[in-house]
Amino acid sequence: MMSTVFDSVDRVDVEAVNSKERRSLYKAREKIFPKRATGYFRTLKWWVMLITLGIYYITPWIRWDRGPDAPDQAVLVDLANRRFYFFFIEIWPQEFYYIAGLLIMAGVGLFLVTSTVGRAWCGYTCPQTVWVDLYLVVERWLEGDRNARIKLDKAPWSFDKVRKYTTKHAIWLLIAIATGGAWIFYFADAPTLLWNFIYFEAPFVAYSTVAILTATTYIFAGFMREQVCTYMCPWPRIQGAMLDEDSLVVTYNDWRGEPRSRHRKKAEAAGEKLGDCVDCNACVAVCPMGIDIRDGQQLECITCALCIDACDGVMEKVGLPQGLISYATLRDYNANVQGIVSPTTWRSFIRPRTVIYTVMWSLVGLGMLFLLFTRDRLDVSVLHDRNPVFVQLSDGSIRNGYTVKILNMRIEHRTFRLKLSGIEGATMTATGFDTAPSDALDIAIGPDKVRAVKVFVKASPSNLTSPSETFIFTVTDVGGDETVSYEAKFESPKKSIGQ
Repeated sequence: MMSTVFDSVDRVDVEAVNSKERRSLYKAREKIFPKRATGYFRTLKWWVMLITLGIYYITPWIRWDRGPDAPDQAVLVDLANRRFYFFFIEIWPQEFYYIAGLLIMAGVGLFLVTSTVGRAWCGYTCPQTVWVDLYLVVERWLEGDRNARIKLDKAPWSFDKVRKYTTKHAIWLLIAIATGGAWIFYFADAPTLLWNFIYFEAPFVAYSTVAILTATTYIFAGFMREQVCTYMCPWPRIQGAMLDEDSLVVTYNDWRGEPRSRHRKKAEAAGEKLGDCVDCNACVAVCPMGIDIRDGQQLECITCALCIDACDGVMEKVGLPQGLISYATLRDYNANVQGIVSPTTWRSFIRPRTVIYTVMWSLVGLGMLFLLFTRDRLDVSVLHDRNPVFVQLSDGSIRNGYTVKILNMRIEHRTFRLKLSGIEGATMTATGFDTAPSDALDIAIGPDKVRAVKVFVKASPSNLTSPSETFIFTVTDVGGDETVSYEAKFESPKKSIGQ
């Protein structure tokens, strides 16, 4: 009995320890209240935010005249008709390699930027960063800067607190709705879709897409913020492989700043030699990730450089040289630690890795441009009838049937001449065309359309040299100079060859 009691107590203790260990694996999010920074990099971030948001929200409303039979939206992903329009460029499904090329360029470009200036994408142009910046603008406008927001967060609930929080979240939701709404306008005519959306006549997928993007924008930018960058995004871990000792990253130059002290006058009076860092924590206060750059390179750092602006402002006030926190390479940092003055120059950008990335990026881009400006706007495909493969007519001639599809990839009406060659004396007729049998046929096709024509080719057995004869369908633009050819087979019975 006593043993059972002790066993029970031991189990309770073990469970308590295990429960404590499980609780220690997780840490509640500590709210970050970044202070507004001023300076070169903050101004740069403002411009990047305005430009990127402007492009995102305004682009679906830009018009581009392509003629009476084509959509006039400058940028449109027309899923219904399987087209992608980008101003004067039109991409068809079979030209998907252009999209693949753009993705390759984006990936290589990201590698190049990271190898050169660290996580500049994360700090300036990542959608998460841009929308968090926008949400912070609203937050500061309603609640004040860092100290006021901290005070309001700790204060008991009151009418003023509820009013500010309610207004803030209402504006956040409006921004999130606008974000999701702008996205769907890329996939249909924006004015028409907006009207239908307001009057609940839009497709269900439009409402569900807006709902999902509204929720993700509101949650990610309003509540999760730095957690998205630290825990959800894989790029902080991948970017470590992209950096080397010549990559520019935001660096606290501790060779100059240490030892730090807030009481410089007292320390200097006592004969202590101090570094330039006055331990004001301004760099920590402005950091949207809530880290201290003086602790060295960290996974959480998104290289927004706001700590540089904050530190430069303090250095200017205390009469010390700016650049205590700056963009620097590991090579230059190590040189300065050894007392060798090594300023970063443009030469640090030119090294094998960046040259290879630049060449790859340029080759893919030039290759795509070459293909884009030399591509044909005409295509043809031919499908041979399988049942029956051939028919022997009463006059002894052999007839094969084909479905010829001609694709007009221009936004204009065009007439094409379909001509056959390769079999002497062969003629053709087509369903729906009141023309005499001949070796050529004119076919009119509307803009951005594909037309399938049922064609019957007839040949005399005396002109056939094998049971499977090769011949050519040639399609030529009557009003232009585009021509494409297709090699087809003419089937016939063996016993009729040479008759």
